[in-house]
Amino acid sequence: MSKKSTKAALYTVIGVVLLVILLFVTNRYEGNGSGEMPDSTQTELSADAPAAENEPAGKPDEKDGAERSAAPSASPVPTPAEPSVQTDIPSLAETYAEFFPIGAAIEPFQTEGLKAELLKKHVNWLVAENVMKPDAIHPAEDQYNWTNADRIVAFAKENGMELRFHTLVWHTQVGAWFFKDPEGNLMTDETDPAKREANKKLLLERLDRHVRTIVDRYKDDIASWDVVNEVIEPADPDGMRASDWYKIAGADYIATAFRAAREAGGPDIKLYINDYGTDDPKKRDRLYELVKGLLDEGVPIDGVGHQTHIDVYGPSIENIMASMQKFAELGLDNIVTELDMSIYSWNDRRDYGADIPEDILTKQADRYGELFRAFRENKEIVSGVVFWGIADDHSWLDGFPVKRTNAPLLFDRQYQAKPAFWSVIDSLE
Repeated sequence: MSKKSTKAALYTVIGVVLLVILLFVTNRYEGNGSGEMPDSTQTELSADAPAAENEPAGKPDEKDGAERSAAPSASPVPTPAEPSVQTDIPSLAETYAEFFPIGAAIEPFQTEGLKAELLKKHVNWLVAENVMKPDAIHPAEDQYNWTNADRIVAFAKENGMELRFHTLVWHTQVGAWFFKDPEGNLMTDETDPAKREANKKLLLERLDRHVRTIVDRYKDDIASWDVVNEVIEPADPDGMRASDWYKIAGADYIATAFRAAREAGGPDIKLYINDYGTDDPKKRDRLYELVKGLLDEGVPIDGVGHQTHIDVYGPSIENIMASMQKFAELGLDNIVTELDMSIYSWNDRRDYGADIPEDILTKQADRYGELFRAFRENKEIVSGVVFWGIADDHSWLDGFPVKRTNAPLLFDRQYQAKPAFWSVIDSLE
């Protein structure tokens, strides 16, 4: 072989070797295993959230304090194996500070640990989910249980949060002792007119003491009170819920509770009548008729609490706001007291389990955004919004109307912000 041919062959070999090295290096740095990005640029999303390129349109950018991925990711960043609180996302309460407070219903055990940290970041209003209801706080005529209620009050005060009281009077979760005569017989079974009148007087005296005792204890710590809860039922006679309260005392128990609360608490506390389904015109109009009549009698009602347990399919936002407007025309305040949004329609008994379809989460997010835009645009008649919980790991809807997995709130079971959270934040833009 000539020297010229040998040199050409050598150059060819060197070129091939260099090409192989270049391909190896390129593949190593572009592939990098699963395609993860450096931690400093990775956005923290829940498993339910869309991939980075499909994030909700208004999600805050770097100037709002929320980190973003440097480039689109092929898949969502995994939800942490254990619950954790995202510290680099906006606070709900701070975001809505100029409009109204944001609240959540809690149990005493949630005043510690990660759930407490989630609450402290995102809400500035608290209500007890169960421990201030009649059976919990007043289980027997001469017995009051203050421990659990006091624990929630202390947590709120330590963290600069306001409080709501739920609820002084309800037809369920109430001690049976209220409705028994001195001989231990059920008042509702009495047929003698004179004894029925005596039973009514005794029931109203018990209710008066119940209300005054509780209000007197917490009047300096709690400004907003659900005095009576769920007294309207259009299917019952007169459209009033046929509870033991109503069967024994008629609507007088409602007036008695409000008057006792005002006298015990003074003029500064705010007193509400609370109910669900107030978006339904038939129920709304019966509640309106009741409240207007009570106001005409001088009963001290300051506002209406609209529970707002809704779902991703209904009711319409227009009906929700129309109800609030109707009560505002009476000079009353409106509060959203128990907000959550089921991922199932009322008649749907299926269970998605852990694999909630992405389109359902998107529908939930869109609807939450629309709802909060309406609240914000009507801030003159809506003084606050309270969620019935804070994260999907603790919701009454997991067991009602059937046992299944629901996801009605803004944070998932690992306390990560869902698309619905970002939609509520983005509704301000």
